[in-house]
Amino acid sequence: MSNDATRELLIEIRQLREALERIAGPKPAENDWSAADCFVWSPARSFLQPVARPNRVKLELIHGVDHVRDILFENTKRFAEGFPANNVLLWGARGMGKSSLVKAVHARLCEDRALALKLVEIHREDINSLPSLMEILRTSPVRVILYCDDLSFDHDDTSYKSLKAALDGGIEGRPDNVIFYATSNRRHLLPRNMIENEQSTAINPSEAVEEKVSLSDRFGLWLGFHKCSQEDYLGMIDGYAAHFGLEGGREDLHHRALEWATTRGARSGRVAWQFVQDEAGRQGKALG
Repeated sequence: MSNDATRELLIEIRQLREALERIAGPKPAENDWSAADCFVWSPARSFLQPVARPNRVKLELIHGVDHVRDILFENTKRFAEGFPANNVLLWGARGMGKSSLVKAVHARLCEDRALALKLVEIHREDINSLPSLMEILRTSPVRVILYCDDLSFDHDDTSYKSLKAALDGGIEGRPDNVIFYATSNRRHLLPRNMIENEQSTAINPSEAVEEKVSLSDRFGLWLGFHKCSQEDYLGMIDGYAAHFGLEGGREDLHHRALEWATTRGARSGRVAWQFVQDEAGRQGKALG
């Protein structure tokens, strides 16, 4: 075979190999549990992306939800120590600290370096990839909180079936080293009109709704977050002001905080934090 023919053959082989690699997709990445305490699931590469600087606040700065805070902390602590614990659904009013509480509880327990506890976030749109993620988590040397923020399902969305199997169903069930926490504005993770529509169109309405509503039953703990009272809202402001050393009299600060909430039409932990950020910016104070 001539040199030109050999060269052309090698080029064709290389092109074929590159085409096969494109079809096969990227190779699964190597996951390193020691890289961080928090990770985000990337299903395209079967990769747990380390988060170097998680966006979270200190547990003591979360006010107005003391009862559910204590329940979540105790449940998570038992799990971190290797004892039985429940999956948790944190549901209710927007901006009341549901996701902040999950991250803050995890951060507090991570202060005890004897507890190998990791937080892995899965995005709502990646729920269908849960079986693949569970295979990775099942063999991990650490205990993992699998966390999904703002979880809900709309009409004709069947990805909830993957979640049901991952939580409790399937022949393998949930791995002992994994617990699932989710936040949602909906108690049953489904819009009310979807449930009502199922009831009105099904031959057996109760059975039609049962399959979808039973998803929330996979969570052993339901922690409700309700709208914020003025007293709780101002308590949040006082806590932030003391922690970050904001200047000004308490009465004057309260007046501005209430005015801020009025312009937004709501009182919540999120609104309180937004006010504190504005106030700290005006005073030239960092919130690090």
